[in-house]
Amino acid sequence: MCKIFRRPFLLVINCYAIIFSCKITEGGPGKACARATMDQHQLYNEMLSLISRGFGPLPDKPGETAESTLKALWHCAAGFPLTVEEAEQKPLGMLDAEKIGHLRELIGQRLRGAPLAHLTKRQSFMGISMLAGPGALVPRKETELIAAAAFNLTGLVIAEKGSALVMDLCTGIGNIALSIARAHPAARIYASDISEEALTLARQNQDHCALQGKVDFRQGDCFAPFEHDDFRGMVDVLICNPPYIASKNVCRMPEEIKRYEPGMAFDGGPFGVSIIYNVINGAPRFLRAGGWLCLEVGLGQGRMLERLLKKNQRFQNVKTVADPKGEIRGIVAEAAGIFMG
Repeated sequence: MCKIFRRPFLLVINCYAIIFSCKITEGGPGKACARATMDQHQLYNEMLSLISRGFGPLPDKPGETAESTLKALWHCAAGFPLTVEEAEQKPLGMLDAEKIGHLRELIGQRLRGAPLAHLTKRQSFMGISMLAGPGALVPRKETELIAAAAFNLTGLVIAEKGSALVMDLCTGIGNIALSIARAHPAARIYASDISEEALTLARQNQDHCALQGKVDFRQGDCFAPFEHDDFRGMVDVLICNPPYIASKNVCRMPEEIKRYEPGMAFDGGPFGVSIIYNVINGAPRFLRAGGWLCLEVGLGQGRMLERLLKKNQRFQNVKTVADPKGEIRGIVAEAAGIFMG
C-alpha cells in the first residue's frame, strides 16, 4: 500500500498500478511509488497553474473550469477521452513521458482557443456522453432546457397514444434527437441538418450511444427532407435549435466560437431570426392539431417571439422556457390545427 498525498487539488492514483509501472529502486517499491505519485502531483499543479493563467471560460460552458479542463485533457492524453463531467469523477492515472508531452500539446491548443470538446472529441448532453468535433456546433448547456421540454411533451404523447412522431430540425451532432430516443424508445424520430459534416457526426453518435436505427437522419435544409404526405399534419413534437446570432454580431463572438465552430451553425441572418421565422411559418404544415413546436431562442429574442406566436392563430398555449437567471431560452407552442397556405 502506498501513501496518497491529500492536497487541495487531489491527484488520485491507483497505487497498485503504480508499483508495477514505477522503476523499482533502492528503498523498495513503496518509495518508488510515493516518488512517482509526487512527480505526477507536481505535474498536475504545474499544468493547473498554466491553464489558470490563460483560461477564459465561456458563459455557455459553465462546467469548463481550469481544473475540470485539466482533468479532461489529462484523461485524453492518457488515452481515455471523457466528457468534462466524467473526467471530474474519474481518478487520474499515471502519465509517462510521451503522454506528458501529449498533455502539454493539448493544453497549448486549448489556450490558443481550440474548444475543449474538439480536443477530447467528447461532450455531455442530458447526461449522455456524445462525440463532438469541428463539423458541428458543440452542444451547449442551455439547449438542455428545450430538450427537457421536448422530453416531457414526447412522454405525454406516448402516454396518450402509445407512440409519438418527433422531428428535430438543425440536429447538429444529433444530441436532442438521440437523447429523446434513449429516453423514449416508443418515439419515431426523424432529424435533419443542411450540413453533411454534422450528419456524419450525428450518425457516429447513433453508433456511439448504441441507438442504431432509432433516429432517421436526413440531409437537407430544415423541412426539405420531409416534404411529403408521411409527415404533413402528422408530427407530434417538432424541435429546432436554430442558428440565432445576428450576422453583424458574429465577428464579435469569442475566438473559440467564430474560429473553430461552423458559421452556419450560429449565423441566423441579418437579425438572427431568419431561420426561426422559417420554422415558425413551416411548422403548421407538419404538426397535427395538438402537436407541439419546441424552439430554442437567443438571448433577448424571447419576448418578441412569444408575442409573435401568441398573435399567430395557428398556435395556442404559447409558453416560455427560462434559464436559472430568468432569461427566456426556449418557447413551446401548441398547433391549433389551422393551416393557411
